[in-house]
Amino acid sequence: MEQQKGKSIYRKIAAGPVFYYEKRQNQVKRERIEDVEEEIRHFHAAKVVALGQLQRIHQKALKEVGEENASVFEVHMMLLEDEDFLDSVCSIIREQQVNAAYAVATAGDNFASMLSQMEDAYMQARAADIKDITERLISVLLGRKTDGADIAGESVILAADDLAPSETVQLDKSKILAFVTRHGSANSHTAILARSMGIPAVIGIDVKKEWNGRQAVVDGFTGIVTVDPDEAYMEEIQEKMAQDARKRTLLKELKGKPTVTKDGRTVRLYANIGNVTE
Repeated sequence: MEQQKGKSIYRKIAAGPVFYYEKRQNQVKRERIEDVEEEIRHFHAAKVVALGQLQRIHQKALKEVGEENASVFEVHMMLLEDEDFLDSVCSIIREQQVNAAYAVATAGDNFASMLSQMEDAYMQARAADIKDITERLISVLLGRKTDGADIAGESVILAADDLAPSETVQLDKSKILAFVTRHGSANSHTAILARSMGIPAVIGIDVKKEWNGRQAVVDGFTGIVTVDPDEAYMEEIQEKMAQDARKRTLLKELKGKPTVTKDGRTVRLYANIGNVTE
């Protein structure tokens, strides 16, 4: 039995097989090009394709996680239209006479580095958004798929080094028991999406490829991830899951009832929600 403690994103427990998601890293080569203007046209065409993909993801997110949480993809579309970013890519192509994919990778690294060095935690987390859109652009330029993880069969605990917001939304929610990642932050859009989807998630875990297919438990209350849990631990977890289920059942029974204190005082109770499911 192997245990690691990370930072919990959503307080819930899940148990099941691990699916290790290894991103295909876009290997970008620096290539000298002769027709600079043609390469810039190639870049702008890729941008249009990427925008179309993001619009479709945004529509899916609206249905699944609500308008507020889906707004991240509006931000991604805005970033793709950002004049500073576009000018930076075009300048690199013109001045260095290099291919568009290399120029996008370079500009993306520069912008992400700038954001990650800011003192504000929220702005630091936006570096992941820049990386997400640059990877999307590069994939389009190189003619590679951008659909994310393809999970077949039973529901799984998804383990990865990190998950981009677009990858999170494109996943089949019905097959995801929990998220476990090495990187990320509580302020990241991926963490926000995990919370809105009601999926337990733990970050800061030394995720290992050899976990793939093995049984694991993600305890969103303690932030502990257990791989190959023994019988005694599973009994403990099953009782904890049963207690959580009873609590959620009780909350459902209270749903719609008047909010009145024991001494008869009515209290107006409000909640901020983003979609019908919530």
